[in-house]
Amino acid sequence: MSVCKSTLSRSGLVAVMTVLALGASATLVHAEEEAVYLTQTNANIVWTLLAAMLVMFMQAGFTLVECGLTRSKNAGNILMKNMLDFAVGTMLFLMIGYGLMFGGDFFGLFGTDGFFLSFIDGPSASRDFDITFWFFQSVFAATAATIVSGSVAERTKFQAYIVISVLVTGLIYPISGHWAWGGLSGNAGWLESLGFVDFAGSTVVHSLGGWIALAGAIAVGPRIGKYMPDKKPRAILGHNMPMAGLGVFILWFGWFGFNAGSTTMADGSIGYIALNTSLAGCAGMITAMCTVWTRFGKPEASMTMNGILAGLVGVTAGCSELSPFGAIIVGGICGSAVVLSIEFIDTILCVDDPVGAISVHGVCGAIGTLSVGLFASPEFGSATGFFYNGDLSLFGVQLLGVAAFFLWAFGAGTVCFKLVDNAVGLRVSRAEEIKGLDITEHGSEAYNGFQIFSVE
Repeated sequence: MSVCKSTLSRSGLVAVMTVLALGASATLVHAEEEAVYLTQTNANIVWTLLAAMLVMFMQAGFTLVECGLTRSKNAGNILMKNMLDFAVGTMLFLMIGYGLMFGGDFFGLFGTDGFFLSFIDGPSASRDFDITFWFFQSVFAATAATIVSGSVAERTKFQAYIVISVLVTGLIYPISGHWAWGGLSGNAGWLESLGFVDFAGSTVVHSLGGWIALAGAIAVGPRIGKYMPDKKPRAILGHNMPMAGLGVFILWFGWFGFNAGSTTMADGSIGYIALNTSLAGCAGMITAMCTVWTRFGKPEASMTMNGILAGLVGVTAGCSELSPFGAIIVGGICGSAVVLSIEFIDTILCVDDPVGAISVHGVCGAIGTLSVGLFASPEFGSATGFFYNGDLSLFGVQLLGVAAFFLWAFGAGTVCFKLVDNAVGLRVSRAEEIKGLDITEHGSEAYNGFQIFSVE
C-alpha cells in the first residue's frame, strides 16, 4: 500500500511539475509575442510619424515652387495661402474630414463618424498608432488643397481662397478619399471594393487637387495680359527660378515619405517603394527635358522641373505594384505628357495655370493611375496589369476610378467656386492685380526695399 502511495505521489509530482513547466513556457511565449508586437507597433509609429513629417515639409516645397514660378509682387500672398492650407487642413481633418473618410461606411460613399475622432478611447498601443495614422492622413488632406493654390495664383481674393481651402479639406477630399482608402480603417468604399488600386494617391490626392484646380482656373479667369486679343498666349515669367528649383528638390525629398510612408509599417517594402519613386522622378526629368528641347529648341528649366514632379505624381499610385523598369516607363510617359498637356491647356483651352498644376497633378495623376492597370507586376506587388496577363479588367476599374474622381472633383470644385464667387467674389480688381496681391491683400511686400529694373 505504501509503495502505491509513493508511486502516486511521484507521479502526481511529475504531473504538477509538467503543468508548471508548460505554464511557464506558455507565459514566456506569450511575453515574447507581446514584446515582438509592441516593438513592431512602435517601429510602425516611428516610421509613419517620420513619413508624415516629410509630407508636411512638402508644403515648403509647394510654396517655393509656386513663388518661384510667379511674379515677385505676389510671393507673400502665396506664402499665406500655403500656410493657410496646412493650418485649415489639419484642424478640419481633425473635426470633420477624418470621420468622413475613415468612419463607418455608408453604402461605400462616405464615413459616418461624427465630430472629432473616436480613437482617443481605444487601448493604449492601438490609440497611439491611430493618432499617428490620423496625423499622417491630415498632411495628405493639406496637400490636396495646396495643389489648387498654384492654378489660381496672382488674381484671387484671399478671403475667397480661405473658403475654398475649407471646402476642399473638410468635404471634397475626405468624401472621395473614402471611396478608395476607407478600407485602411476597415470601412472599404465602393471603388476599393471593386479592386481599385491607388497606393499613395495619384488620383485620391493629386488628380483630385488637379481637377479642382482646373475648375478654379476656369472660374477665376486668366491673368491680365496673359492672352492677346487673338487668344494667343503670352508668357508671364516667374521671378526666381532657383527658388522654384529648390522647391522641386524639397518635394522630391518629401515624396519618399509620401509614397514609402503609405505602408504605415516599418518593413522591407519601404526601400523598394522609395527606389521606384526616385526612378520615376529621374525618368520624368529626362523625358520632359527632351520633349521641351525637341518642341521649342531649348531645354527650358521650368518645364523640366515640372517633368520631375509629373514623374513623381505618376508613380504614386503604383509605387508598390510596379517593377523598377515599370516605374521608369510610367515616370517617362508622365514627363513627356506634362509638357504636351501644359501646352494644350495654355494654347488650345486658353486656361491660365501659372505653375502647371492641372497638368502635373490632374493629368499625370490620371495617367499614373491608369498605368497600374497596364504595368502592375505580380512579381513585385499584389495586382497584375494587362502586359503581364492580357486581362484589361484591372485597367477598367482604374479607368472607372479616374472618371469618378474627375466628375466629383471638377463638378464639386465648379459648384464651390461659383458659390464663393456669388458670396464674396473670386477675383481682385484690375488695379489690385496690377499692383500685386502682397500690397493689396496683405499690406506688405515680400521683398521690401528691392527695386527691380527691366532691360526691355
